[in-house]
Amino acid sequence: MAQFTRIEVANAMKETGMIPLFFNNDLELSKKILKACYNGGARLMEFTARGDFAHEVFGELTKYAIAELPGMIMGVGSVTDAAAASLYMALGANFIVTPVLREDIAIVCNRRKVLWSPGCGSLTEIAKAEELGCEIVKLFPGDIYGPKFVKGVRGPQPWTSIMPTGGVSPTQENLKAWFDAGVTCVGMGSKLISKDIIANKDYNKLEQDVKEALNIIKEVRKTVQ
Repeated sequence: MAQFTRIEVANAMKETGMIPLFFNNDLELSKKILKACYNGGARLMEFTARGDFAHEVFGELTKYAIAELPGMIMGVGSVTDAAAASLYMALGANFIVTPVLREDIAIVCNRRKVLWSPGCGSLTEIAKAEELGCEIVKLFPGDIYGPKFVKGVRGPQPWTSIMPTGGVSPTQENLKAWFDAGVTCVGMGSKLISKDIIANKDYNKLEQDVKEALNIIKEVRKTVQ
């Protein structure tokens, strides 16, 4: 069962401005990645469940977070149906992220008051997601749509909260473009938790990269009107 309410999760997304995305089927490596992100200041992690037995790794990783990383909010991404969403919520997922908009996932998440963020690619999909109770919409793939799309959406719908995933990198220029456009937070995967970091087990670098990305977000937000 979720350790955090959907309001708490939404607030954490807005406050920190960034969610690291990561998947590996090696539990011990995953723990070290999670701890490095936590030490760097991240307070959310989207475990992108794309491999065999991913639910087993997530369950153990969540137990680790509860025991060792107070305040760390564990969620699951790449969820494609209601059955998978229910499974991960039973294993402690505090939020569910999907690549597409599916009403069946909305229903099971809303029933348990768990935040869900569907991948949307049009204003119509975004409006439908909000009608179904979505608090923060995932823009996916972000690199296809870009910051201009976000700005365009928030013209007629200034209440819409958007989290782009894909095409987000931990640089001043990239993050400033997204936050200037009006995003609530960003999801960041391989541009942050790179193959080199994983291969070299350079957890100190990851910790510093997370810290730097969060500092950039904090600074660029000061200039957002």
